[in-house]
Amino acid sequence: MKRYPFLIIQLFLFFGFVVPAQTAPIPTLDSSAKYRPRVLSKNSAPVDNGLARVVTLGNRGNISNVKARMQSGRTSTSRKAVHLSAINKRITSKTVMILDADTGETIFAKAPDTPRQPASTIKVLTGMIAIKSLKKDEMVGVTRHAQRMPRSKIYLDTKKRYRADDLINAVLLASANDASVALAEKIGGSERNFAKMMTLRARLWGARKTICRTANGLTAKGQQSTARDLARIFRHAMQDKEFARRMKRTKIKTSYGKTLRSHNKALWRVKGALGGKTGYTHAARQTYVGKFERGEDSIIVAIMGSETMWADIKSLVNYGFKKKAKMKLAKLAQAETASQRNQVY
Repeated sequence: MKRYPFLIIQLFLFFGFVVPAQTAPIPTLDSSAKYRPRVLSKNSAPVDNGLARVVTLGNRGNISNVKARMQSGRTSTSRKAVHLSAINKRITSKTVMILDADTGETIFAKAPDTPRQPASTIKVLTGMIAIKSLKKDEMVGVTRHAQRMPRSKIYLDTKKRYRADDLINAVLLASANDASVALAEKIGGSERNFAKMMTLRARLWGARKTICRTANGLTAKGQQSTARDLARIFRHAMQDKEFARRMKRTKIKTSYGKTLRSHNKALWRVKGALGGKTGYTHAARQTYVGKFERGEDSIIVAIMGSETMWADIKSLVNYGFKKKAKMKLAKLAQAETASQRNQVY
């Protein structure tokens, strides 16, 4: 009887340690190990299974952070390329620039630095300089040169003088070529001198590839801008309350009874439109620059060389806000990751 305890111990040692060691399956590395986090948060807890040290990210029993990180890691460059290809196929614009209106950060770009004729989008500079240079009730005369400008125009009379306020609205809303030249000659003495002022103002706003030769954007040798430059110019101009107030009007009546209507159809076609300037010449094709706001977000969209301007604008505005939302989420995720790395465990 005294030998039984010793025999029981021997059997236990044999079946409890020797046999399992010979029949246990070889441990394998499952796919979850590929996503093993590099850092621990305060609530992280190491789990020891006798084979490897596995780290649990976040609170015990809550794997939402891990699932989010794994999901973001599965977004391949091919999927991004497909998305980018899709927006490019929906638009005809040769060059595009979408900026964050608050920070100036690039949201989307397509050949943004390719120089092209800007057409009437360059009138943003004409109107802005006139707002800062002339009083609203200041009277402006009209030369033969200004009167002979082609359409679009408001048919100014050389025998009359007009209020600067009316001419500025004609430039920014009705895209009047004759009003642009009349203001340029009033301020600069000549359209040529005024164009130099426009180029300088563009440079001050970071539009380094913009060269102005006319006050109205009609095709001229050596005149050029880019989608990036137009977006930067309009972003700065819309920070001026007086300029922004004029740009959001759909129509306005002049002091002499003429009704001016905005060429910017985005004001009633595209959700969140705050203001914009259209343009067209045979050389430039359709051009546009405008500001849009949805919720707390605002963007600037500039296009050049389009054949389907309004369809392009609608597609790019929708895409721009979606892309900006994704960028904000990515920044929050980066900030969270940085915060976790700084935590001591």
